[in-house]
Amino acid sequence: MKALRYEQGQLKITEVAKPSDEREAVVRVRIAGICNTDLEIARGYAGFQGTLGHEFVGIVESAPDASLIGQRVVGEINAGCGQCALCRAGDPRHCPHRTVLGIVGRDGAFAEYLSLPVENLHRVPDQVSDEEAVFTEPLAAAYGILEQVRLDGRTPTAVIGDGKLGLLCAQALATTGAPVTLVGKHRNKLEIARRRGIRTILLEEFLASQKTKRAFAVAVEASGSAAGFEVARQALAPRGKLVLKSTFHGTTEINAARIVVDEISVIGSRCGRFAPALELLAQKAVDVQSLISEEYALAEGLRAMERAAAPGVLKVLLRP
Repeated sequence: MKALRYEQGQLKITEVAKPSDEREAVVRVRIAGICNTDLEIARGYAGFQGTLGHEFVGIVESAPDASLIGQRVVGEINAGCGQCALCRAGDPRHCPHRTVLGIVGRDGAFAEYLSLPVENLHRVPDQVSDEEAVFTEPLAAAYGILEQVRLDGRTPTAVIGDGKLGLLCAQALATTGAPVTLVGKHRNKLEIARRRGIRTILLEEFLASQKTKRAFAVAVEASGSAAGFEVARQALAPRGKLVLKSTFHGTTEINAARIVVDEISVIGSRCGRFAPALELLAQKAVDVQSLISEEYALAEGLRAMERAAAPGVLKVLLRP
């Protein structure tokens, strides 16, 4: 089968063996999405070698559970060992022995087929299209913030970054009733959030305004750049919560003194659960269609990755 792989510092489309692990489900990929993590892996983040991609929708071709065969599914990306305390508690996201689809020790979704444990798979509701369902994983990551931070109508919240993840975070957090402000550099991207009733502001105006400094109880850094950390930190009131969502290849300078003096809580937030994300998609509670910029055949994967890294481009999709 064809696959888009990162090997020895190079991206390439190549032929590889179709997965055939009888202990897992084999899924025929219908559509996959390129995210910033995929781009960062191609720059050396995580030291991964193999088939990229972790956002997908597919059809189960074979599985130990025969009832799944033929079902349209999405899949949680963390595959745990099943034996450690975290796995036994039903949360393999931090299993010390886990593999992660297209990121750690497991070939990913930029291929004609992939394999995952059956417990990772979720059926896609009929009313959710493939183009919507492919956003399940990043939407789950956005909504997963609420596992760590409590929001309500009295929690002023800033989201820094108007890229794919920032737009999903703003929409997901706004479903709590919290007053959310999305900060970004692009009027056309901010308009996507504005149409959903979310307050938006250009970054230059946000930085220039005295009203935005130390005004928020929660700030989510989703800009994909090191500079976003300080923007989020400046936005927080004393004892505020700074949620880090960006993953990128590089280091971030931190003014630890201000974090100590203002008693800021810094929270790392990674993967979320799929069930709430699928529910949001089924209810049409978020707009993901507006985040799709372009679509390419898998055979054009190198061009697709190049386009996904271009300024101003949102979600790029791949079809095997």
